[in-house]
Amino acid sequence: MRIYLKLNRTSKIIPFNYQHYLTGAIHKWIGNNNELHGQPSLYSFSWLLNVDINVAGIKTKDTSFFFIGAHDEYLIKRIIKGILEDPSLFFDICITDIQIENSPGFTTKEKFFTASPIFIKRRFDNEEKHITYADPRSSTFLTETLQKKLQIAGLLSEGLRVSFDTKYPTPKTKIITYKTINNKVNVCPIIIEGSPEQIAFAWNVGVGNSTGIGFGALK
Repeated sequence: MRIYLKLNRTSKIIPFNYQHYLTGAIHKWIGNNNELHGQPSLYSFSWLLNVDINVAGIKTKDTSFFFIGAHDEYLIKRIIKGILEDPSLFFDICITDIQIENSPGFTTKEKFFTASPIFIKRRFDNEEKHITYADPRSSTFLTETLQKKLQIAGLLSEGLRVSFDTKYPTPKTKIITYKTINNKVNVCPIIIEGSPEQIAFAWNVGVGNSTGIGFGALK
C-alpha cells in the first residue's frame, strides 16, 4: 500500500541535502519511540517530486508531492494518523492532501524507474564498499537484500531476481550526503522477476539498502 502526499507551495529554498529532514518527519508521524528503529525497513519513500530546481536548492509548488509505501497496512494507517495530528514537514512545507493507493496487479517481470536513488553497500575485510550498477555483483546483492526482507515479512523469497536494466542508455552514479556521510548511489531503472506478490512487495518497500532513510523507492 502507498500514500501519495500532496504538498503546499512555499517560497523558502530547500537545500538539496534535505533527505534527513524528510526521514525525521516520517519518524515523527510513525512515533519516535517505535519498534521499527534499528530494524530492516519494510517501507520506502520517494524524494520530493515535481518541484522547481535552481542552483541554490529546490522549491515546492502546488503540484509537488511525495509518496510512502509499506508492506504493512497498519504502518501506513499509523503514518496517516500522525499526519492528521501534525501535517508539517519542514521549511514551512505541509501535507495538504493524502491519497491511498493499493498495490497494482503485476506480472512476473516488471521494470521500474527510481523515485529515489538506489544504494547498495557491503562490508569486505572490515571496509564498507558502495556498489554501483556496473559491478557484476550488483544483481546478487539487490536480490539478497530483497529476499531477506521477504523472509522477515513471512513471504516466499525463492524465484526472485533483481537487476539493473543493462539496456538503459544513461545510467549514472552520484554522491548523496546524508547528514555527514557520503554515499555513492545509482540512478538506473530496475528489472524485477518473480511472483506478482514479490514484485508488489518490492514496489512498496523499495530495493537496495537504506530504504528507511530515503533510498531505493520505485515509481
